[in-house]
Amino acid sequence: MVCCVSLSDLVSKIRRHPWYELCLLPEALILLAVMRLMVLLVPFQRIASLLGLSPAPLLKPLVSPSQQLKVADSVGWAIRAMASRTPWESACLTQALAGMVMLQRRKIPALLFLGVAKSSAGPEKTAAHAWLTCGDAIITGGGDHEKYVVISSFCG
Repeated sequence: MVCCVSLSDLVSKIRRHPWYELCLLPEALILLAVMRLMVLLVPFQRIASLLGLSPAPLLKPLVSPSQQLKVADSVGWAIRAMASRTPWESACLTQALAGMVMLQRRKIPALLFLGVAKSSAGPEKTAAHAWLTCGDAIITGGGDHEKYVVISSFCG
């Protein structure tokens, strides 16, 4: 889908965000591309191993200082902003993995959740979802994560 945005609209959107958030956009775009390829080509357990993710037996949120939460929110904004503009599908798992890598690079603790729910398409169908949290904040995939039952969680 091609979007026509005037230059003044684009400049006004950019001015709403501080420079450090804007600097996250290229990193988010690159990681979304890398994670999309990995999701398509590599089994999840191998991805988890490559990213240094380990199963998190506790499902309670990790405590993060307010400055870390602010950075994590900015990372989430950058991931969501770029995911909606990629020419490839940047679904929830791709976004959660890219966000996890960005938070790991900044030494910010996060939890990646994988969940399933019965699909409305039929009794034998299930829907899957992934979301990323930092403390009590949902960084990516927060839309309707409540309807999913957590089957696995990982920390980095």
